[in-house]
Amino acid sequence: MALKSAIRNLRNNPYLLFVRLPNLLSLLCIVVGVVWLLLLPLNEYSRRTYISENALLPGQVHAYFTGSEQNIFRGYKKELEGLLNDGQARGGQKDEAEVTAAVSDKLQSILQAAGLKVATQKYEYTSAGITHQGENTYAIIHAPRGDATEAIVLVAPWMTADDKLNLNGVTLALTLARYFKRWSLWSKDIIFLITPDSKSGTQAWIDAYHDMHPASVQSLPLKSGALQGALVIEYPLEHRFQTLHIVYDGVNGQLPNLDLFNTAVAIAGGQMGIGANLQEMWGHDDSYKHRLQTMFRGMTKQGLGYATGAHSSFMPYHIDAITLQTKGEGWEDEMALGRTIESLCRSLNNLLEHLHQSFFFYLLMQSNRFVSIGTYLPSAMLIAGNFTLMAIALWMRTGYYPETKPAEPKDGKTDVAEPKDMKVSVEAKTINIAERQLALPLSLVAGLHLLGLVPLWVFNNIFHQYFTTTTYIFVVVGIILPLILAAILSHGLGLSKPIVPQQYHLIKSFSLLLLGLSLSTLATLNFSLSFMIGLLCAPLSFVTRVQSSAPVRLATSSLGLVLLNLLSPPTVLLGVCGYMGVSVEEVLTQAAFGWDVWGLESGVVALDMAHNYKGCKE
Repeated sequence: MALKSAIRNLRNNPYLLFVRLPNLLSLLCIVVGVVWLLLLPLNEYSRRTYISENALLPGQVHAYFTGSEQNIFRGYKKELEGLLNDGQARGGQKDEAEVTAAVSDKLQSILQAAGLKVATQKYEYTSAGITHQGENTYAIIHAPRGDATEAIVLVAPWMTADDKLNLNGVTLALTLARYFKRWSLWSKDIIFLITPDSKSGTQAWIDAYHDMHPASVQSLPLKSGALQGALVIEYPLEHRFQTLHIVYDGVNGQLPNLDLFNTAVAIAGGQMGIGANLQEMWGHDDSYKHRLQTMFRGMTKQGLGYATGAHSSFMPYHIDAITLQTKGEGWEDEMALGRTIESLCRSLNNLLEHLHQSFFFYLLMQSNRFVSIGTYLPSAMLIAGNFTLMAIALWMRTGYYPETKPAEPKDGKTDVAEPKDMKVSVEAKTINIAERQLALPLSLVAGLHLLGLVPLWVFNNIFHQYFTTTTYIFVVVGIILPLILAAILSHGLGLSKPIVPQQYHLIKSFSLLLLGLSLSTLATLNFSLSFMIGLLCAPLSFVTRVQSSAPVRLATSSLGLVLLNLLSPPTVLLGVCGYMGVSVEEVLTQAAFGWDVWGLESGVVALDMAHNYKGCKE
């Protein structure tokens, strides 16, 4: 009976039904979503990794890459070092081009001498006024026991993702090419790709491999079958290494099949006795703190969506790829890394079909512990759902108003007073239906989102020297524009009459509804980006018009405006750049390169978030 009485009182009290209850439920969704995420590192919510594809058989074969192959490695390295030292001694742009050509010729001669089919590819990209060009060299071992319908790629960029010379990595790739050619057990073709860098070279090659390249990228004269997987070798150290760092994050938050990562960990840690790390967590002690830290690092990289290495270029084409980086100073040498790569290639060679059985959506907290999408997805969905909940409540609130005292009869008719804000109507006993005025709210919300195309076009078409100045200009515009639009809407400047409170609520309702729908969809594709944007946008659910005296209303509105501006995307960008000690120009140059070359789409999501802020600030 008490529950029925409470429900009846709630139904008869519009203020509690349309204002207080939605706010409490939205706050509850946000709190539960954050707490849910913090519980994931516990053993009860995570589980140990395992191999789903039995055909991989990681670590079940003996690796023979040793002995005399080390002499071949040293010989190749000495030849390449001679060419590079010659270029440094001569100097000059023209000489550098000549040395690059000489190195390319040397790579081709080595690969051809090993019996491989060799080809080259020139490419050129222009982004933010910077030209990126180079020449890829690649060779193919045709499988003696295959029909050239499937292939595995081994990539060795000259420059690592950290812009370090990868001389040992390139030399090891050449040594492995000669070694693999002598084996007759391969059922898949093996492609050895040597690129000038880890950013543009691999992207140009993989785009051309699938005939998706722009005119500035040369087509590939030599191809193989469907690519089943890719391994990137980064060995920039001049001494023996201690552990392998496995990098797996792709563009736009895409991840490789978990079986590939687990196979690399099983071979490195189980068969070869080499430690395997991820997310730059070198001293992981399997504690809750380190698990949470590893998960947050992975979420940050996934949310930003940038390419973390040459392997990232393969992800958009549904090709599973990882990068193996040597770290630390220990007793492992190039032969240990070579045997690890050999065993990985042998495992991929066993596949009867593309990797598909394991997870493509996961959060790793250690090399042997993960959380699947079914466990972590509710966290982002709860935060996205709070916006949808508030949007629905505002929509319901704009369709009803409490019946007020009727005015004096005029000409035999009774007029009803204009609807007032819901908060002043606690004592109302009945609720009447009000007609919604949708034209202006819909036009304003749609116009603000279309306005987001302006900064998107500007930042992808100006030179990088102007990025910092342009950013500050848009910060100022983002502060002033909502104030101008709010003044115009409130005083009816240029309109037939000022908008009514109902239209303010509709503007916020449409903005939150679009935000909730977008984040819910995004959570299934890029959980981390959806979660981070949802937290930054959380204050939008509680922005409301203050009904009080003029001084209190001015102070409260000013405080809310400052808070919203501090959480807006341009301000967050400036704050993160200041905290990390990097320039805005550098960050936006990489973002422009990602948009032009990698197909990075995180900027579009950030701009959509910015214009939801504008709509709610008004």
